[in-house]
Order: sequence, then structure tokens, then C-alpha cells
Amino acid sequence: MLEAIGLADEHTAVYRVVLGMPSADVEQIAQAASISVRQARRILDDLEELGLIARQASSPGRLVASPPAVALLPILRERERRLAASHEALVQLSDLYRQGAAQREVADVVDVVLGPEAVVQRLAQLQASAEEQVCVFVLEDVALVSGPDNVEEDLALARGVRYRVVAERAVLERPGFVETVRELEPFGEEVRVVPHLPTRLFIADDTMALLPMYSRGERKISGGLLVHPSGLLDLVIETFEQTWRSAPVLAASEGVVRDRTITPLDSELLTLLLLGLTDAAAGAQLGVSLRTVQRRVAELMDEVGVTTRIQLGAEAVRRGWA
Repeated sequence: MLEAIGLADEHTAVYRVVLGMPSADVEQIAQAASISVRQARRILDDLEELGLIARQASSPGRLVASPPAVALLPILRERERRLAASHEALVQLSDLYRQGAAQREVADVVDVVLGPEAVVQRLAQLQASAEEQVCVFVLEDVALVSGPDNVEEDLALARGVRYRVVAERAVLERPGFVETVRELEPFGEEVRVVPHLPTRLFIADDTMALLPMYSRGERKISGGLLVHPSGLLDLVIETFEQTWRSAPVLAASEGVVRDRTITPLDSELLTLLLLGLTDAAAGAQLGVSLRTVQRRVAELMDEVGVTTRIQLGAEAVRRGWA
């Protein structure tokens, strides 16, 4: 509730406690909020400074809540005023940027970002500014930021930004990768797979791209290239689009059974095997043992009447199983 005015969840929790009491001292509030007296005193000082609580006139040691409509409305209006002013400044700065970008020489269409921390910062900014889509190349041996640490991706998906991801086949062997894809698909993230990719890549709304500077095989990233609108950016976008069009889809959560003789688990298994994963890697992604994978493949071969895995793959494609 109070996050909009820059306070933490703990402030909201304590304010709710005080709202529900006619009056209380610090010890009573701390007990009701299940926090220490020291912590309660710190939070209450913050709330009093903002005018959300006040001292009881007849007993200064006791605190009472100020009416929310009276206490919060002026703060929210001031926040809205500052936000509107910031938005106006953003428009003006964007106009200045566009004027400068229009005058860029060929050599100026690329900014060099030095240091891995700066690259991660630019990556977060690109995702935070995206309004429609983010396009990504994921390499097995180079990572800018791990999936769990990429908070901006979750926020972007939550506000409706589409993610199109092309990953190297070896990435599928990362523990939990397919499960993560399964969880994110309903939010607008689609993953396709190719054997190899030339570079790590992020493109935001077809307006800017980020490529890391590294040598293949080295995990350390020393910096990045930020590509502005230009013929070079067009080339980068077209490279992604061509790769995207030719890459098979990793439909980890599709769950569509196109034939009554196959289960969703079998469909996912066949998809992973057709993408080139080993039996062990496919089993690890699906949470089943190597023995189970091998047994189920043998059973599927018997069911469709083939004697080799190549024939099984062809039959799976023909029947729409994978």
C-alpha cells in the first residue's frame, strides 16, 4: 500500500496494525506486528515523519493513526506532480536524443560499454524500456546474467512484453531450463533451438541492440556494443529474424496430444530428442531417469512398428507428436 510513496512492505504492515488500534505504545505495536521494539521504533519514526501517525495528546507515549485520506492524499498528489514533471523532462530529453542521433556519423552508431557491470546495467535498461518485444540469442558458454537474477525479464513479461529467444542446443542441458521455459510460455516467452549461434544478443523493440564483447569459449565479458538505429542495427535484426524463422520451436508446455497413443510427457520427450539432446539430458529436463527414457523410447518404437530411432523421429513428425 505504501510502496507508491517509497516505503517498504514492513511500513505498510505496521501502519495497518496502528490503523486497527484506537491507540498503542511502541511495545504493543511491536507485539501486534511480530517485530522487535527497536525495529518498530524505527518504522514508527518514519511513519510519524510522513504524518501517517501522531502522538496522542493526552499521552505522548501512545501513538494513533492519522486518517489515511488526510495523510496519504497530499503525499500521493506530490508524487504525481513529480512523476508528471519527470515524464515531461523525459519527452524533452528524448527529443534532444533523436536530434543528436539523426546527426550521428557512421562511426557513432555503436556505443562501447566497458565493464561487465555496465553491460548488465544496460541489459536491465533495455528490458525495462521495452514496450512490445525483446529478442534474445542465448549461448551455452556466455551468460550476461542468470535467469533467476534477471528480474527485469519477469517485470517485462508481466506488463505484456513478448520474448522471442533462440538458444543453442547445449543450453537445454542446463538443469531446470525446460521447466523454466514451461513456466514462462504462458506469459509470452517463446524459445527456439539451433545447434550453434554466433554471439549473445539482446534487441529491444527493434530500436536498440546489445552485443557483448568476448572471445568464443571465454566466459568473461569485458564490455559490450550498444547498437543504435542504423543499417548495422537492421543487419543485426535481420540476422535474428532469419535464425528465428529457421529454428524449431521448443514447446515445453504445449501439452497438446495430437494422437491418443501418446502422452504429453512422451511428446515432450520426443521433442527434446529430436532437438538433439541425449537420453540422459532429456530425462534430467523432464525429471525422469535414464532407464525410463530408454524404456519409453523402446515402447514407442514398438507401438508405431519401427526398428530405429531415426524412423521413430520421422514417424513422430508425421503424426504431429513432436
